[in-house]
Amino acid sequence: METLRDVSLILAEDTRRSGKLLKTYEVSTPMLSYNDHNRDSRIPQAMEKFGEGDDIALISDAGTPSVSDPGYRLVRECVSRAIDVVAIPGASAVLSSLVTSGLPTDRFIFEGFLPKKKGRSKRLSALSSEERSIILFESPERVAKTLNDCLKTLGDRPVAVCRELTKLHEEVWRGKLSDSVTEFDSRKVKGEVTIVIGKDSDKVHFDSRDTS
Repeated sequence: METLRDVSLILAEDTRRSGKLLKTYEVSTPMLSYNDHNRDSRIPQAMEKFGEGDDIALISDAGTPSVSDPGYRLVRECVSRAIDVVAIPGASAVLSSLVTSGLPTDRFIFEGFLPKKKGRSKRLSALSSEERSIILFESPERVAKTLNDCLKTLGDRPVAVCRELTKLHEEVWRGKLSDSVTEFDSRKVKGEVTIVIGKDSDKVHFDSRDTS
């Protein structure tokens, strides 16, 4: 909150959602939206503000900014111009899902969102021999399809499907990929979803009804 009050401008994924946060904590700092649709015009605007000696904060609707969103492009431009970039750690679905999954945490790979169509099979095939825990992001509408595709390509591995982590309706479903296909094929999923898949040799035995 101190940072958001002290900077000259806040770049937010959705100013309407972030506006609720700022109003709650009585933060009056001006906001501009920053997302995939306007990043090319916003980055030059941000560089101009930096050139005037201003500081800017970047926030996202949920989770950590720049993880699977266009924030990294802004960071990269700052780095190229020797502008200091300071991270303030907060909630991250990647680590939150991993540590609550019950799957190995010593080695893991984050794959973000799988391609919707082109390149999807190739990406999954490349993961078929992966020994580390695999972390994926997915939209609620494609959870069942992704779990089914993972089952077909990776085999019947242990999996944790994490929804709305650190929020009011947090849920973690644990089981085997085969059970997850049945579970989520008949369920309407809402909210942010992260999938954690264990390695084929994991000896963990999850009760597929286990939720938290």
